[in-house]
Amino acid sequence: MSFSLSTVFRPLTRAVTYTRWLHQLIASVAGTLAGFVHGGTFRSTGMEVWLWIAVLPVPVLLAAALIPAVRRVEGLQAQLLLTPGPHGPEERAGTGISTTPSLSWRDRGRTAGWLLLRLAVGVPVSALTVQLPVLSFAFLQAAAGHRTHFRGLPAIDAPQGWYALLVPLPLVVLLAVAVSAGSLMAAAAGLLLGPSPAERLTVLEARTERILEHNRLAQELHDSIGHALTVTVLQAGAARAAGSPEFTDRALAAVEETGRQALTDLERALRLLREDVPHPAARPVLADAERLLESARAAGSTVRAELSGPLAALPGPVSREGYRMVQEALTNVLRHAGPVPVSVRIAADADALELEVRNPMPASPAPVAVGRGLRGLRERAVLLGGKAVAGPDEDGEWRVHARLPLARLR
Repeated sequence: MSFSLSTVFRPLTRAVTYTRWLHQLIASVAGTLAGFVHGGTFRSTGMEVWLWIAVLPVPVLLAAALIPAVRRVEGLQAQLLLTPGPHGPEERAGTGISTTPSLSWRDRGRTAGWLLLRLAVGVPVSALTVQLPVLSFAFLQAAAGHRTHFRGLPAIDAPQGWYALLVPLPLVVLLAVAVSAGSLMAAAAGLLLGPSPAERLTVLEARTERILEHNRLAQELHDSIGHALTVTVLQAGAARAAGSPEFTDRALAAVEETGRQALTDLERALRLLREDVPHPAARPVLADAERLLESARAAGSTVRAELSGPLAALPGPVSREGYRMVQEALTNVLRHAGPVPVSVRIAADADALELEVRNPMPASPAPVAVGRGLRGLRERAVLLGGKAVAGPDEDGEWRVHARLPLARLR
């Protein structure tokens, strides 16, 4: 029994009960204003006044539904008054109620249906909100022995004490109607003001873009930090083995430069993840490839480089991704083969950019595992419409080769 009573009285303790009630009362404002404009509306008696309030604003609401911004206003109002709980950006997004202006005639039609439904539900609720408390007061007066005759209600000409039993009944009915109508409007808002297929597609595309951007940042951090750590480990080991102060100084300088660049990349990635920073630091491009070559040389590798073509004029996406691909290829050389001779070729022409990194394979090569680095290298090439391959060639060298088309990007 206690559970049943708590279920019955729970709506009285919830703020959303009263905000939904307010939402329904607001719906009759347009009809009330139209009644003032239309002379004689409030000289009617009984339910005629409420019928006028329900009918007069219909043309105005249909015309208002054609205005794109009306859908936004109605969506915001529905989110604030019909949905319980916090109303921050994330919570509002989870209500299933859209706050974007009408983008199509279908959106306008749904908005018109919503406005008419608000009027059809709000006016009866407003009428009951006015009349039922008056009826409870009439029963109270009758129980006290007074004759009552309020406008719009039947007269009580024979007051009796038993009318006191009827005093709470109109209020209970009013609460039940307000709660039920509020739940109805909350459900209808999701149908009539919910996102359209075009909006859902836009949200999905934006979410996909964020996921891809995060994946790209993860790949860049893997390439940059992995390269820096690999160079640092090799430099530290070589300096300890050499036992030469001069070599140690050069190694420390190389570690400092590599670490500084890694910190720059890390800071740029973190800035991109913060929405309040609109202009993150610039990403390195192939025009900065000499930095990678010097880093590999400082780690003990003999690097033979061949750079040709207008590298500085390459499209931004190709140049940035090409830099990361060369970085990953050199990192793999240092990590798996050590400080061995490396051949790097970067060639650009009008049609394509070609990247090639070669190095001798170790005498006892370990089993080749396709890790995140090589997989990311191939993914970068595919996203740009190109192709990348990695593996041993017929000369017994490990070869990484990528070709990225340029014609369609210019």
